[in-house]
Amino acid sequence: MALTPDDVVTKQFQHVRFKEGFDPDEVDDFLDEIVVEWRKTIAENEELKAKLAAFESGEAAPATVAAPVAEEPKAEEPAPVETPAPAPAAPVSSDAEPAAQSAGIIELAQRLHDEHVAEGKAQRDQLIGEAQAQAASIVAEAEQKGREERARLEKERVTLESRITELRNFERDYRSQLRSYIEGQLRDLDTTASSSGSTPVSAIGL
Repeated sequence: MALTPDDVVTKQFQHVRFKEGFDPDEVDDFLDEIVVEWRKTIAENEELKAKLAAFESGEAAPATVAAPVAEEPKAEEPAPVETPAPAPAAPVSSDAEPAAQSAGIIELAQRLHDEHVAEGKAQRDQLIGEAQAQAASIVAEAEQKGREERARLEKERVTLESRITELRNFERDYRSQLRSYIEGQLRDLDTTASSSGSTPVSAIGL
């Protein structure tokens, strides 16, 4: 199907994400200029066709040159021969020039569209690459922080376990010393009570 100016005006392009590309307003303005020039070319083409048709319909049949009136033949002179009038030259069609202009406009519009799409794809690929690199950097940083945090927690665990061991040893030693002290006090009381003739402390269940 032949492309028309209305096709250019009503053409809708898909929006591409992650891209900058050309300014859509500038592209639309330029396409509007193309449509205006295209319509002028079509109008001129139609006008030329109408003039050609009018010229061909109003053209008279080719005239012929009338033979001269016969006179007394002179000695050995040949009679004149009728010479047909030359046919008018056919006008050169101007369809080729508007068609070439239309083809050039279509090619230009297609090239702009292709460049617009190519730039959009390049911008998309660049943004995707940058996003992937940033994501990889964030993941690597998070993993590094995770390793550091695990190392810190492991160090704190070892410190706490060591402190717990120290407290348990202290408790064991304290109990042992306390028991020894109480037992010594009880022995001293028993000795004192035996010396005075009283009932030993140990005998009353202390």
